[in-house]
Amino acid sequence: MTNEDEGRRFAELWESCARRVYAYALRHTDADSAQDVVAETFLVAWRRLADVPGDPLPWLLVVARNTMSNRRRSTYRRRLLERELARFVQVARPAQAADVPVRAREEVLRALARLTDAEREALLLTAWDGLTPQQGAKVAGCSEQAFTKRLSRARARVAAAEHEDDTTGTAQVHELRRAR
Repeated sequence: MTNEDEGRRFAELWESCARRVYAYALRHTDADSAQDVVAETFLVAWRRLADVPGDPLPWLLVVARNTMSNRRRSTYRRRLLERELARFVQVARPAQAADVPVRAREEVLRALARLTDAEREALLLTAWDGLTPQQGAKVAGCSEQAFTKRLSRARARVAAAEHEDDTTGTAQVHELRRAR
């Protein structure tokens, strides 16, 4: 199939099915999201034009359904992360505001957010709860070796994040000095 044939086939596919895919998406989501779903569905159709069957509507609706499912999962994961970060902010809130500079708290929270759940738990069990790696392994339900590996990874990632923040902060300080 030539590029011209593919373009014609895609245009026909769009003309015959776009409104129906939009109507399907609109039944499951808001108007703005439905437009995005149609765009993503036809992007998949363009990329996989050879896979689109002779009766394309059912295939396109499956792609649209999968697209909406992916969007819902992404939204769900984002909300979970937001709730977890809000919980960390609540837990990390110092007894007196002057104890820890706001910037330091923000850096710690950003670093914690970059860790996996297992790494974060290992770090918090030892740093905040004061457990030894042996005790932390029991709480986490894993071997001591696995726990110390998680803890080591967590510390390395926090140190890397700290270095990134230092580099960014230093660059910002230099920019401020040059601006004077």
